[in-house]
Amino acid sequence: MGIRKSNYSIEEIVKNVINILRNKFQFPTARLIRYPIIVRGKAYINWGRNLTTGYNCRFEVNGSHKEKILSFGKNVNVGDNVSIRCAEKISIGNDVLMGSKVLIIDNSHGKYSGMNQDKPNIAPNKRIIQSAPIIIKDNVWIGEGAVIQMGVTIGAGSIIAANSVVTKNVEEGTIVGGVPARMIKRYSKKSGAWEKVI
Repeated sequence: MGIRKSNYSIEEIVKNVINILRNKFQFPTARLIRYPIIVRGKAYINWGRNLTTGYNCRFEVNGSHKEKILSFGKNVNVGDNVSIRCAEKISIGNDVLMGSKVLIIDNSHGKYSGMNQDKPNIAPNKRIIQSAPIIIKDNVWIGEGAVIQMGVTIGAGSIIAANSVVTKNVEEGTIVGGVPARMIKRYSKKSGAWEKVI
């Protein structure tokens, strides 16, 4: 079948041209940012090179920082309704592809393991924000509806199956899926194929 060809309607071509012109002023290093988009904490975001987004995305950095803490690499392609919310650090590598309705969030209201856990009689908005960095390496494909939670590193060349919830690190060259996500296949350099993990 080969590389997928987009079949844009005339209306979408016109919208894309308008968005590209608008991007030149607001997101000069991007390839195509589709509007509407919500951006909070723009000063703390590194937009990388040739970023493409779908419609209704939300990129949010909470708090004040001394540097850019949400960063995109080169040629990142993001679907519609993707939400990326950062309080500590989210780093997205080169040539990353995301489906629609993906959530990547490096923080949580409250602490629910270890010492000094939050109690249920405290309103969630009054609990201390917990956070841990997320690192997504190069050539990762994140499927539709996936959730990437705080403290996770996703290895290069990995695939996150649709609707998975990633709570632990993902090895490079693996396919993970499920809730919580677990390894399904691993790429074998020896056989040149993705092999099931038993």
